[in-house]
Amino acid sequence: MAKDPLHFETLRGPAVHPVLPALARLRIAVFREWPYLYQGDEAHEAEYLRAYAEAPGAAVILCRDGDTPVGAATCEPMAETHAEVRGSFTAAGLDPAQYCYFGESVLLPGYRGQGAGVRFFELREAHARLLGARFATFCAVQRAADDPRRPAGYTPLDGFWRRRGYESCPGLACTLSWREPGGTADIPHRLGFWRKALTGGEAP
Repeated sequence: MAKDPLHFETLRGPAVHPVLPALARLRIAVFREWPYLYQGDEAHEAEYLRAYAEAPGAAVILCRDGDTPVGAATCEPMAETHAEVRGSFTAAGLDPAQYCYFGESVLLPGYRGQGAGVRFFELREAHARLLGARFATFCAVQRAADDPRRPAGYTPLDGFWRRRGYESCPGLACTLSWREPGGTADIPHRLGFWRKALTGGEAP
């Protein structure tokens, strides 16, 4: 029997508040996996995610199976995002005002391979264009290829991102800290950036 199609909607402002608990649970569940190995808690997640309801230009793309949220992706003008992200661009001589920053993209394992990842990019890019951004960008954690925690058979998403038109940005990175499963303190992690021109121009 064919599965029912997944449903996507773009939420902004007050419409984000009712789904914050579900978004928090999704982040905790998905980011605990390799390669992020993130140990979250719902109180911290709710506080972090509330910024997407309060930032004027932010949007949350929600994916539902029926009435149940099973995935989400976020975006916002870089001017409204983390200082660590903005700082990495200004330090490289890039203008954050030209960029829309794509934050998390999380989807429960049972729903992968049905096109949700592609749809997340399409809807975030549509929102970025509405904001007038010239470029879309996101960052991904960088792990050593020989890290013993790397699951057997793991396939990086680099190929998927390139098929969406994104290119890696060597030397452009930021550092964010979080606690890994079993840890007792936040530790720094290096994240590298990918970006795509939305207006047909070349990225500087």
